[in-house]
Amino acid sequence: MAKSTDSAGPRIRVGQAAEMLGVSVETLRRWEAEGRLAMERSDGGQRLVAIGEVARLLAERRKASTDRPIVAQSARNRFAGIVTRIERDRVAAVVEVIAGPHRLVSLMTAEAIDDLDLRVGDEAICIVKATNVIVEVPSGREARI
Repeated sequence: MAKSTDSAGPRIRVGQAAEMLGVSVETLRRWEAEGRLAMERSDGGQRLVAIGEVARLLAERRKASTDRPIVAQSARNRFAGIVTRIERDRVAAVVEVIAGPHRLVSLMTAEAIDDLDLRVGDEAICIVKATNVIVEVPSGREARI
């Protein structure tokens, strides 16, 4: 991976940027010509794109996304409740939701908290889709004959 670093941050080759963005190199060249993307040239004449530019374009795409609303899904364990606790650091977060008699705790990225604009007191729906279920038997059960 060809990278250079200076005060503006690391750079990658135009082909790598195109791959990260899921577009062609020609598209990136057109975006450069339109002023949508800033590129620089290496001493050898190779086009370089700042990682920050790639991150900016990805963020714009996420915000502009017109996802269609979900009208059906396979998960049947849906619990509507209220967010009662959020603990987060720079990378991860713990979210607690009280849904009727149930207390659900979700581990997610801190970025997901920001994307959902989640706050204590917000309504939320927890969807549980487990790959395995463990059954336990309480102590004090009568023996079978």
